[in-house]
Amino acid sequence: MLPSGHRRIGVLELRGVTKRFPGVLANDRIDFSVHGGEIHALLGENGAGKSTLMKQLYGLYKPDEGTMTLDGEPFVLNSPADALARGIGMVHQHFMLVDTLTVAENVALGLQSTRGPLTNLKSVSERIHEISARYGLRVDPDALVWQLSVGEQQRVEIVKALVRGAALLILDEPTAVLTPGEVDEFFGVMRGMAAEGHAVVFISHKLGEVVAFTDRVTVLRDGRTVGEVATAQTSTAALAQLMVGRPLAPPPAHPEHVYGDAKLTLQNLSVRGERGVDALTDVSLTVRAGEIMGLAGVSGNGQLELAEAVAGLRACSGGRVLLGDADVTPLPVAERVARGLSYVPEERNRDGMIRDFSVADNLILRESGTPPYANRGFLDFGAVRRAAGAMVEQFAVKTPSTDTPIKN
Repeated sequence: MLPSGHRRIGVLELRGVTKRFPGVLANDRIDFSVHGGEIHALLGENGAGKSTLMKQLYGLYKPDEGTMTLDGEPFVLNSPADALARGIGMVHQHFMLVDTLTVAENVALGLQSTRGPLTNLKSVSERIHEISARYGLRVDPDALVWQLSVGEQQRVEIVKALVRGAALLILDEPTAVLTPGEVDEFFGVMRGMAAEGHAVVFISHKLGEVVAFTDRVTVLRDGRTVGEVATAQTSTAALAQLMVGRPLAPPPAHPEHVYGDAKLTLQNLSVRGERGVDALTDVSLTVRAGEIMGLAGVSGNGQLELAEAVAGLRACSGGRVLLGDADVTPLPVAERVARGLSYVPEERNRDGMIRDFSVADNLILRESGTPPYANRGFLDFGAVRRAAGAMVEQFAVKTPSTDTPIKN
């Protein structure tokens, strides 16, 4: 059966919630509350414990200590199904969608059907259209998920939670995949949901968005609550100090800059997208030494295809890619890497790392076949660990050990 309408939530409270993992105290006696009709930001640096706390509220983890109450009544969650039954939904930073299924099929997964063992996709599609129209989410039930942009996939996740009757929606870093225009549209949707009585928890470390769009802010640092304030009574500077524990120096003035030679040149580049039509047509640009170039556009308008074509992950249907003066259009990824090109993909879990490998193995993955990490085809595990330990310290990677799998 499809849930009809939506439930309302009064006050949900967490008191003294503590969560430990081997070698890490992720949450230390945290107090947190959210009310129906508000957008509540959970703010903190990467590794502050924000996602861990909310995964306990969604039933993915069980607290080691502490209590949860909904409208004064204590409750325990043993699974996400328990959370959904209480009207708690979560949109994860890394989406939980099956790429080869349609939007309607993804939304229908796990729903009880009105047709016995058969899924009633027509009813699901009608509900998707209803919710899309109500909140301005623009989702096509018949589209295949793998053909959608990241922003479109996020809307599918939100619709999926609403179809299941979520009254409290937890959003884990939802704007990380959105353009500025999409961010404004996204928060318009969230405002509409809050106006109808939904509670929204917005996990973020982006101060400007928190101040512009939320009602209340709870700040975590090193797994502890360090502040809770009404958004209207604070500022980005005050929140930044709470996040890092010290006043921040103002950024230096932008110096006059003289740019060097061209490092990357695209000449009349055309690239086909997943649907067989050109995602890019006759794109030309030059990036010079010392220059940061921005590519602006609504998600799904060719940015991904451009990045993959430059990296060598996607063939060009026309034009050329030059690194310096060298034409690398026909060269594979490894040759481009050897010439100094790096690519940080937007989907880090899917494209940027191997989740079952350790932190150390992922940190040296690109150079794993070369000295000092390999000798005559065999890995030097000591060299790998030493290099990984130095990088963990240099870049403040929060991990119990360099042997910890990335998925943890």
